[in-house]
Formats: sequence, C-alpha cells, structure tokens
Amino acid sequence: MPARSASARRYAEAVFSIADESNTLDAWSHDLRALTDLVGDREAGALLGSNRVPRAEKMRLLTAALEGNVSPLAMNLVRLLEDRGKLALAPQIQQAFLEMADDRRGLAHAVVTTAVALSDDERLAVEQRLSQVTGKRVDVTAVVDPAIMGGLVARIGDHLIDGSTRSRLLALKRRIRTA
Repeated sequence: MPARSASARRYAEAVFSIADESNTLDAWSHDLRALTDLVGDREAGALLGSNRVPRAEKMRLLTAALEGNVSPLAMNLVRLLEDRGKLALAPQIQQAFLEMADDRRGLAHAVVTTAVALSDDERLAVEQRLSQVTGKRVDVTAVVDPAIMGGLVARIGDHLIDGSTRSRLLALKRRIRTA
C-alpha cells in the first residue's frame, strides 16, 4: 500500500472524532467502505477522477450511489472531499479510520510469517503471546515463507518481531566476522 498522505490522516482523525463522540464507529466504518468501494470501482472511479467531467456531474453520481446508503454526515464528508478534489483519498482515509477504531477497541492485526504452516494450536499460542506483548487482542494473518528457515517473523503495525532462524544465523555470521 502506498504511503498514507497527511491530509488523509487528518480527515480520518476528524471522522474518528465524530464517530467516537457519537458512538457510531461501526456506522462510519460502513459509510467509509461504501465510499471507498465506489471510488475503487473501475467505471465510477474513472468518472470521478476525470478532469473532463464537471463537478456537478460527479456530485450527481455520488449522490445517486451513496445517498440513502450512508449517513447525512458521511454525505457531508463526500461533498467536502469532492469540493476539494480529494475523493481519491477515500481508501487512505478508510484505512486510517479503521486503524484508529481497532486501536480504540483494543485490537491489533499481525502478519505472522513462518517457514511452515501453523497448526490451530500454534496459531492460538502465537495470538496469545502477541496479545501479552501488545496488551491488545491480536488478530493473526499467517503467511508461509520457507526462506525464513524456521521460527517466525511478526509484523504488528510498524513493529517487527524477527525471531526467524535466518535472522539469527545472519547475526551469528556477523559476530563471527567481527571476532
């Protein structure tokens, strides 16, 4: 995923503040998903991203597709993004919002890479250990990569826990060279 823009983060923070105060995190998650799906649609996205399509026509498309399916506040966000030419930020806004909502709920997402597939018991043990480390409930997405040889590599947000055999061997190799 490309780097998130600072303005997408600011929009997400504003939306999150409204959603958190009004206890509507789930509703806003739905509304942002609907907007992101529309912007990500090949045909609709092409129209919305085109400089040749008048703004009034873009708003007609947005209103027809979203009004009644999203809250009035979400429609205000849609209008604001369209007025400022920022509709393309919708996926980044949604992602930042979901991260904030998960953080509020005490949920973290981890990608755990192992050399062989984890059994259900191993996966549960990894989730429990990562929950202890982070202090949050952790949802694990397991990935298999034989190149790590053994152990595991866990990425939780910006944090990386590298307990792979490969990295340990490389560290040992560096220590031997410097000895």
